[in-house]
Amino acid sequence: IATLSKAHEALGATNPCRSEVVRATLRGMKRKHGTAQAQAKPLLRDDLFHVIDQMGESLRDRRDRALLLMGFAGGFRRSELVGLIVADIETVRQGLVFTLRASKTDQERAGRKIGIPYGRTRFCPVTALEAWLNAASIKEGALFRPITRHGNVTQEALTGDAVSALLRGRVQAAGINPAGYSGHSLRAGFATSAAQAGVSTLKIRAQTGHSSDVMLARYIRDGELFTGNAAGMML
Repeated sequence: IATLSKAHEALGATNPCRSEVVRATLRGMKRKHGTAQAQAKPLLRDDLFHVIDQMGESLRDRRDRALLLMGFAGGFRRSELVGLIVADIETVRQGLVFTLRASKTDQERAGRKIGIPYGRTRFCPVTALEAWLNAASIKEGALFRPITRHGNVTQEALTGDAVSALLRGRVQAAGINPAGYSGHSLRAGFATSAAQAGVSTLKIRAQTGHSSDVMLARYIRDGELFTGNAAGMML
């Protein structure tokens, strides 16, 4: 509908998508099929820590630990996560600064910076990333890469689908039902966990890059289901 509307308006033609018959049809489709969007299940902070606790110190473990912690701490989309390269990293006293050169909501590639601070727990994303890069001898190029069955790190970057499969595998290995989890679960988990911790929407958006509070609303709503819950006050 959006594409057809733009095409007609660009030509200066009458936009048929604004007609009542089209609008009535769309309303009927919504009533019949519903408007709820399929959402990735958020990997919340405590569940993430449980997943990481099951990992060892192999090369694959180090990569996956760094990927999960960085994906969570940065509130990255999976496409942003696999697109990170060494040249995007700046080391500062407080941690790391990433320059995100392109994203879904930055079509003009203005870029934005994301700070990843040193963690206050043993689940520090900065330390995990440094351990992975040193173990894999990565000095340039993609941060997160496939590892062959012979234990060799390749030169290309992981794909978004690989991130989803990796996350589901790690979740299942930790004894958690992987149904509903995907590469977006890290981003959703960060936003939800931050909302539960009382972090302001402004600060959450600064990390995730959401354009408005409206886009964050479903995470905030889910994260606050049990905050001041009316039933909890009475039972």
